[in-house]
Amino acid sequence: MMTQQQQITRRRFLAAMTATAGGIMLPGPKGRCADTIGSPSDIHSTGHFWYRLQPAGRYIDSQRGNRAFAYADGKVFLSENNGHTWPHSLSFPEARRITFSQILKNGNVLFATGSKLYLSDDKLESCRQITVKAKDGSDYVPHTPRNPDNPGWYFHTIPGVVSWDVNGAEMMVWGNYCNVLGGATPVNIYYSTDQGHTVKIAYAFGQNPDFRDDGSPGGGGTGVLLGDPRNPLICRHVHTVAYNPMEDAFYACTGDLDRGSGHECHWLRGTYDAKNDRWQWKVLMSTNSNSRYKSGGINFVDGQIYWISDANGTSSEEHGPLGDDRGIFRCAPSDITNPEKHTLLFNPQVESGAMIIQDGVILAAHCAPASPLSTGFIISTDMGKTWAQYDLKECGRRSPARFHEKNGEGWFRVDLRTGWIQQADVLFIKPK
Repeated sequence: MMTQQQQITRRRFLAAMTATAGGIMLPGPKGRCADTIGSPSDIHSTGHFWYRLQPAGRYIDSQRGNRAFAYADGKVFLSENNGHTWPHSLSFPEARRITFSQILKNGNVLFATGSKLYLSDDKLESCRQITVKAKDGSDYVPHTPRNPDNPGWYFHTIPGVVSWDVNGAEMMVWGNYCNVLGGATPVNIYYSTDQGHTVKIAYAFGQNPDFRDDGSPGGGGTGVLLGDPRNPLICRHVHTVAYNPMEDAFYACTGDLDRGSGHECHWLRGTYDAKNDRWQWKVLMSTNSNSRYKSGGINFVDGQIYWISDANGTSSEEHGPLGDDRGIFRCAPSDITNPEKHTLLFNPQVESGAMIIQDGVILAAHCAPASPLSTGFIISTDMGKTWAQYDLKECGRRSPARFHEKNGEGWFRVDLRTGWIQQADVLFIKPK
């Protein structure tokens, strides 16, 4: 197992880091650096992949094929050539508050700030606010926050892949990772079947008494209860939603801890009836946080389900010392509730909650607060037969998240976050 990267030009890398230090907090300067990906000297190497930071000037928030969506002070941008140039832009005063974006297959861009959701369907000539629909068809109106600066992260999510081809049409399904920053938030799974023009709630979790709106960034034990009062199933946030085409079913997992009000770690399986626009959900598993089911990075490949665990908690007779039930696992979807049928592919020995699989490459990452590595990546280029880990120390202490599929030039896009959730930088990775 490798934990050291190959020789790189540290001076050049640190210069790039200085140019992008603070990530989304920097204003967007004009000039060559702002409109190009960078020279070959900006690209660095490990034994398994090349990597480079985003150029200075914009925070590149999402990518799809050759398209990329970015923002800077007071403006959003769209590229159609993998970020080499940004010919499309739109004034958007709240750009620095963007917490989520997705480029749809037809080029539409759906993006969010706190509790507000926006759609552009004309290459950023304009955008309009989208009102989410509740399960009964009524308008889903966000709560009035106690602190206007903390309206809640209604649409922010951890995975980068949130849409799939479902029976011949693109379907977008995602859950919000919330109640850490941005204010207390009700936890939902959302969906769209019409390229973002209509967004509805697929599943609404119950009211967690530990994450009331008390005006703080993460919520607390006092204040207004949020969520569906009719649903006893509570959680802190959604870690991942993923689609299995062989079952025509969606799987979701949530976090985080047992705080005395019930389990927050659940696995759900959902099926969608397109004819009647109706969802059916089943809770597969509810458990404590020191479990492989406290997880993320769900992927489906050749009928098998893969996921990565960020288990944590106190010692237990079942799992032994903290972290014993962690790792990257694989099984048949029908065996997800039976640990004896799971194959442990790799155990990084630390909490790890983000992973993507594409073209035979498994790319995952450490959660920085729990890791001995500064910016730790896990990679297998042969679907789990062999593994390597790398520490990109030059990036500082960062937690990689929101892994987007490779763009038209073969680069994965990855958030680099301070702590485990605060947006900071963007890294691009290209497997060898």
